[in-house]
Amino acid sequence: MKTKNSIVNKSFQKLQKVFGVSMVVLCSLGLESCDNSFLDVVPDNISTLDNAFKLRNEAEKYLFTCYAYIPKNGDGIYNIGMLAGDETWVSANRASVTSYAFNIATGTQRKSNSYMNAWEGNYQAAGPGDRYPLFDGIRHCNVFLENVEDRTKVPDLAEGERLRWLAEAKFLKAYYHYYLMRMYGPIPVIRVNLPIDASNDQIQVAREPIDSTVDYLVSLLDEAAIGLPPIIADTQNELGRITRPAALGIKAELLLMAASPLFNGNTDMAGLNAKDGTPLFNQVYDATKWKRASDAAKEAIDVAEANGHQIFYKSDVGFTISQTAKTKLDITQAVTERWNDELIWANPNSRTYELQRLCMMPLATTVNHSQARKIFSPTLESAMNFYTKNGVPIEEDKTLTFGDITELREATAADKFNIKEGYRTSVINFDREPRFYADLGFDGAIFYKSSSGSDETKEVIRAKFADYAGSSDAFDFNVTGYYIKKLINWEQTFGGGTMYKDYAWPELRLADLYLMYAEALNEAEGTAATSEVLEYVDAIRTRAGLNGVVDSWTNFSNNPTKYTTKEGMREIIHRERSIEMAFEGKNYWDIRRWKKATQEFNEPVKGWNVFGVSEASYYQIVTLSQQRFVAPRDYFWPIDERTLIQNPNLVQNLGW
Repeated sequence: MKTKNSIVNKSFQKLQKVFGVSMVVLCSLGLESCDNSFLDVVPDNISTLDNAFKLRNEAEKYLFTCYAYIPKNGDGIYNIGMLAGDETWVSANRASVTSYAFNIATGTQRKSNSYMNAWEGNYQAAGPGDRYPLFDGIRHCNVFLENVEDRTKVPDLAEGERLRWLAEAKFLKAYYHYYLMRMYGPIPVIRVNLPIDASNDQIQVAREPIDSTVDYLVSLLDEAAIGLPPIIADTQNELGRITRPAALGIKAELLLMAASPLFNGNTDMAGLNAKDGTPLFNQVYDATKWKRASDAAKEAIDVAEANGHQIFYKSDVGFTISQTAKTKLDITQAVTERWNDELIWANPNSRTYELQRLCMMPLATTVNHSQARKIFSPTLESAMNFYTKNGVPIEEDKTLTFGDITELREATAADKFNIKEGYRTSVINFDREPRFYADLGFDGAIFYKSSSGSDETKEVIRAKFADYAGSSDAFDFNVTGYYIKKLINWEQTFGGGTMYKDYAWPELRLADLYLMYAEALNEAEGTAATSEVLEYVDAIRTRAGLNGVVDSWTNFSNNPTKYTTKEGMREIIHRERSIEMAFEGKNYWDIRRWKKATQEFNEPVKGWNVFGVSEASYYQIVTLSQQRFVAPRDYFWPIDERTLIQNPNLVQNLGW
C-alpha cells in the first residue's frame, strides 16, 4: 500500500522554522521490500492525529512511517560512503549516473543548496525525491512516542506490543540523530515536539555539545534495547524490524565514533561554539570513552551470539568446488545472502537490484551494457589496499615484490581459480588475499557464480576497451579497470533476461562488531588486551582464508613485531577494517572519524587506461582526478544558508 497521509497539524507548520524545511508530515515514500511488506504501509487518509492513535491498526501504520525514513543505503546513489570518498569512482562527466555524494568526493560541496543535505532532505540525502529529511523522521518518532506512551490511546494494543513499539520508535529516533551527527557534528536534539503555542525562542533550537548529545542517544538506545525482542520470531512478516542486538550494535557504533579523534578532544574544533558561547566540541581527550565503546561492543556481541548470530560460512553450495571458490563465497555471501546469521540489522526497504546492476559487468558479447552497467569503479588505491596472499600489506611483505605494476604476468594452472590460465594481467593482480579476488573484478579475473555450477573457471572478465566488459559504451562504462564483485549475489544470471537476486541491505554485520570491539579494546587497554584483540581480528581473517595476525606478521612482514605495540595494532585493525568492510559505505566514515581524511582524500585518484585496446595501452596508470580535502572544513557538512537565516540560533560549521 502506497498512499498519502493528509495530517495537518499547525504546530508542525510552525516548527518548520527550526530547520528551514517544508514539513509534509507524512508523504508517500514509494516504499518497497525485498522479502516482506511491513514497511510498505503508511497511514492512509487520516485527517487528525487523534484518529491515528485510536486503534492498533492505524497506530502500527504510523510506526511504519517512522521506519520509512531509514536511509536507503542499499542504493549506491544514496549511500553517502560509497561515492563520497576515494574507494569507488564514477565518470566525471556524469553521463552514466548522477550522484551528489560524488560532488563531495570531488571537493565541490557548497553551503548554498548543499549536497546530500539530510538536514532538509535535499540533493539525494538518505533517499530519492527530496523526501527524506531526517528531522521529519525524528518528529514522527516523537509524535508516536507521545501518543503511544499515553495508555488512554490505542486501547486495543496489548501492553507487551506497546512496549516493543515504543522501543522501536526510540531506536529510530536515536538512529536518525546519530546519522545526522556523522554528517554535521553537533546538531539540535529534539527530545520532544513543541506545543502549538511555543514561542519563536523555543522553536529556534540551538545545536548541542557532542558529549551531551551522545549521552542522550545512548540513554535512548539503552531504553530501546530493554523493550526489543532478541530475535525476529515472525520471519514471514517482520524481518527488518529492530531487535535488541541491532540497538546495542548501533549504540556501540555511536560510542566508537564519539571516542574517535574527530569527536574526542578535537582541538581543530575549538572555535565552534553555540551562540551563547558554549563549546560544542570537548577539547580534552578522554581515554575512558574508548572503554565505554569497548564495553558496548562486547555487550552487543554477547547478546548477538547468544541469539544465534555468527560469522557466516556458505554451507549449501550444492556443487563440488575448490576451497578457493568456497572461501570467496564465504566472503561475498556474508553480505548478499538473504537474512544470513551474520546479519544483525538488514533493511528490506532498501533494494539492492540497481546497486548490483551498477556494479555488474557483461560476461559475454551477448550481454547488453545496460543490463550490467559496471559504473561503480574501485580505484587503483582500493586494489592496492588488500593484503598479499600472506595476509600482510603489499608494502610490508618481505617475500613478495610487485615492483612496476604496469608489468604483466601470465596466469598458470596454480592461478586458474582466480585468473584465467594463460591470461596476461598486471603483476598487482597476482598473489593477493582471497578478499581481493572475492571483492574485485579485473581484466582476466574469474567470476564464479551459481550459474557456473562445478565449472568454476567458466566466467572470465575481459575488460580492455573492445572486449565485452570493456568501457566502449557511451554511457555505462567503468573508469578504473576494476569492478565490484562483492555486492553481487552469486545467483545473478544472464540469458532469458538478466536477473539480480535482491537482498536486504546489511546495515550491521557481526564482523563489523568484532572489528569495532577490537579497535576500542586496543585503544582502551593497549598491549594488556592484545590476546583478546587478536581473537576477534583473527576470526575475521580466518573466514577470509588467512592465517592469524601473529603468524602472518612474524613470518612475512618486514615489521614482524608490529602487533606487539598499541600503535602497531591500531594500524593493523584500521587496515583490516578497511578491507573487510570495503565497498559497504563504511570506510568513508571511518577515515573521517580517524581524522585521516586530510591525507587520504588529498591524493590523485588512479586507475588503468580503460580506453586501451592492447595490453600495452590498457596497462598504463592514468590519473582520473586530484582530490582536494580542506581541513577542518570538510570534516563536516555545511548547514544550508537558508536554514541559518530561518533559525538565527544555529551556528555554521567552521570553514563554511
